[in-house]
Amino acid sequence: MRIIGLTGGIATGKSTVSNLFKANGFPVVDADVVARDVLKKGTGGWRKVVAAFGDDILLENGEVDRPKLGQIVFTDPSKRQLLNRLLSSYISYGILCEVFKLWIKGYKIIILDVPLLFEAKMDTWTNPTIVVYIDPETQLQRLMTRDRTSTQDAQNRINAQMPLDEKRSRADIVIDNNGSLEDLNENFRKVLNQVTKPLTWTEFWLSRQGAIVAIVSIFSGVFGCKKLLARL
Repeated sequence: MRIIGLTGGIATGKSTVSNLFKANGFPVVDADVVARDVLKKGTGGWRKVVAAFGDDILLENGEVDRPKLGQIVFTDPSKRQLLNRLLSSYISYGILCEVFKLWIKGYKIIILDVPLLFEAKMDTWTNPTIVVYIDPETQLQRLMTRDRTSTQDAQNRINAQMPLDEKRSRADIVIDNNGSLEDLNENFRKVLNQVTKPLTWTEFWLSRQGAIVAIVSIFSGVFGCKKLLARL
């Protein structure tokens, strides 16, 4: 099984690339969706976050006010680190569960869409890793336009993440998204050809099909040995 890591920065177009993979029939495990699930009212993650940040971050229905929590952690690095520590194990477990479900279904290629892929060291699970990249000026302008926010607010959110240049330097594949949507589609097509090459033997043996072949081979070998020993 090939697990492809997909990451980028805020407002770089990572979600657009993720949707392009979905449109081409690839299953995507979205860390943001998993993170929302682990923060639902009554979950272990919810209890830990409420205990650490207080009832002020809750909506009237008891759910976490995600924009309010985001505002707190984007402006305070220590609180951001605290939130990551509280939720990282829940999110990692949730992602592993989703990957296992897809493995059971027999998918050979899975996309792992994780904004904090490198920060959470999840890149050790993936090969290759893809980074969606835009230059800092374009990133700032797109974020301000998308969220209708001030320059300072947008810059604070960008600064809260690993610099894009560092992510680009650690990537196996870089998708440049500085141009138009048509340019992005063209760049995506080139990457698609790279990541859909035949599985390596290691990837094959890690797939469900490979596991089945291995189990059948083992049982066949054991059965063959028993028959051979019976003749002696």
